[in-house]
Amino acid sequence: MPELPLLTDPERALYEWQMWVPGVGEEGQRKLKAASVLISRVGGLGGLVALELAAAGVGKLVLAHGGDLQRPDLNRQLLQTYDHIGKPRMDSIVRRLHELNPRCEIVGVAENVTVANAASLVAQADIVVDAAPLFQERLALNAAAVRAGKPMVECAMHTLEASVTTFVPGRSGCLACYVPEVPPTWTRQFPVFGAVSGTAACIGAMEVIKLITGIGETLCGELLSMDLASMQFRKIRLPKRNDCAVCG
Repeated sequence: MPELPLLTDPERALYEWQMWVPGVGEEGQRKLKAASVLISRVGGLGGLVALELAAAGVGKLVLAHGGDLQRPDLNRQLLQTYDHIGKPRMDSIVRRLHELNPRCEIVGVAENVTVANAASLVAQADIVVDAAPLFQERLALNAAAVRAGKPMVECAMHTLEASVTTFVPGRSGCLACYVPEVPPTWTRQFPVFGAVSGTAACIGAMEVIKLITGIGETLCGELLSMDLASMQFRKIRLPKRNDCAVCG
């Protein structure tokens, strides 16, 4: 196992309060510094995951998101600014994250995940975060993560509902166990409040931090389902199908 990087004095000062969390300490912070995370789609949901992980001191973020900023993105994509409309999203994403944490290595890939590029993207990180709106992307990323043996934190939302789970190869099923193919009625555009995306994002970021540092218990094998209209939260045990075409 490679030796963990040392912390500088400015880093100790920056992360002092989170290193007080039981089980973290300087070793946990060094684990965060050594870690790399891939985030698929860095919009209203994935953008907040990236923001929280950069703030926490994760050493490297690999970010995959294509296209130019559109006006309707601004109700939730907090790494964007109004003057960036019509310009590549990734330029603003990288700039804003570096403004928060210039020590974080950020690899911006101005492409959405596909079957063709999923494996090469997953190969660049220790942990994968799926925040894509389309199931074609989600299933391609899931298959690549399973093949590479890497954990994937799955974050999703729709209207006032959100969900988060963590898949760990060998310990849980995978996304294809309960969503084996693209749902025929799913569409790219759907009702969304930024605050709902942000709720799922912060929980997803905490799942990544727990995977890296070893503190707490992750949602491995369980789906946290959240109805923010009624503020009801529940955990659902997810299946691990022996006949799954991806992980079975």
